[in-house]
Amino acid sequence: MSFGDGAQGALGLPDSEMGPGGDAYEPTRVSGLPSDITSISAGHYHSLAIDSHGGLWAWGRNQEGQLGRDPLASRDSWNEPKRVEGLDHVNVCAAFASGVTSAAIGDDGSLWVWGKSKRGQLGLGKGITEAVIPRRVDTLAGEKIVKVSFGWGHALAQTIDGKLLGWGYSADGRIGKVGEPLEVSLLDSNASTSMDNQQFSPSALDVAEQVVLQGMEREKDMPIIWEPQLVEELQGLEVKDIACGLDHSLVLCSNGTLLSSGSNVYGQLGRVKQDLGMLPVDLSFYPVSVASGLGHSLAICEVGASGAEGAGRSVVSWGWNQNSQLGRPGQESLPLIIEGLQGETPVSVSGGRVHSIALTSEGQVWVWGCGKNGRLGLGSSSDEVEPILLDYLEDFQVLQAVSGFDHNLVLIAE
Repeated sequence: MSFGDGAQGALGLPDSEMGPGGDAYEPTRVSGLPSDITSISAGHYHSLAIDSHGGLWAWGRNQEGQLGRDPLASRDSWNEPKRVEGLDHVNVCAAFASGVTSAAIGDDGSLWVWGKSKRGQLGLGKGITEAVIPRRVDTLAGEKIVKVSFGWGHALAQTIDGKLLGWGYSADGRIGKVGEPLEVSLLDSNASTSMDNQQFSPSALDVAEQVVLQGMEREKDMPIIWEPQLVEELQGLEVKDIACGLDHSLVLCSNGTLLSSGSNVYGQLGRVKQDLGMLPVDLSFYPVSVASGLGHSLAICEVGASGAEGAGRSVVSWGWNQNSQLGRPGQESLPLIIEGLQGETPVSVSGGRVHSIALTSEGQVWVWGCGKNGRLGLGSSSDEVEPILLDYLEDFQVLQAVSGFDHNLVLIAE
């Protein structure tokens, strides 16, 4: 089922099943898919689904070829779920997406990518910015990949044995140190952090405008890592989970340490220390998984004794909170518990542009943040400052719930 903003076709619904403006204000069944879907993933403006035979389906925005089908096909067909072409010989077990690229992992640990990105997000080699059909990332042929996460222009991959690799746009240390000289973009590095601490007087606004103009100019020579490289800071540590926001990264290690890197304009790194690189989040809870929206960060944490058996689990949030996507009051740059989910046992959490969604062990879906375009599924456009139960789904057994930028997918048991 899908709900939210349907402008790019990411809902997979015909016009007749959407409301004014082409949006869905309540969860609506995506009828163009087979009945044996086992996993779902949401990109910024497109959606992916895996069936029980390892086939991958895609729908939504295709301007960059991220659906794995003819990018010149009529825009009217974007909302039709179709099989991704070129993966017939791959038994897909996981899929991930960004705004302009998509990726699939085969059951042999191989990584396949497609779409278009001038920021090196495909990881296929220097200067390769487009893949019309899925291509294997040959650099990773010796690794078994289990998870990939994409930001605006960067990517992280986790191997079965806990190694971390990064590639793509490398400004402000968002992919850590990866074996090549790390260049820093003026737009996204210390300049943006220092702007955050200024009072925006007219002169400060002039400085900010100049930084943006300089950053746009530097895009012509962006600091890019064109192929996956081991992240130096993480060698010797075992990675348990990863999540990329638009321009920041979260890396959870198996010893319970949560690291962050990249831009901290919205406080999304969750740490006082502003140095570049992968550094610990100022977290007083024991994290078990991480997720990220555009500029906010989320973690499911055990809030009893660190790692103690039977410790209660809660969702902790920090970062951008323009539309209450943190789901709680208090200091935004400090990781704090979302009190509105106390008493629930979250099993997954996902962040969109300015909203968030969580699934509990009871199969309940909770939503909060911006309600524009029906992205909370509550039948209205109202924002919710704290988590509210999506009662429309109470009669269904929900298996998975994920967010794109402005839309959501939920997988339910038949």
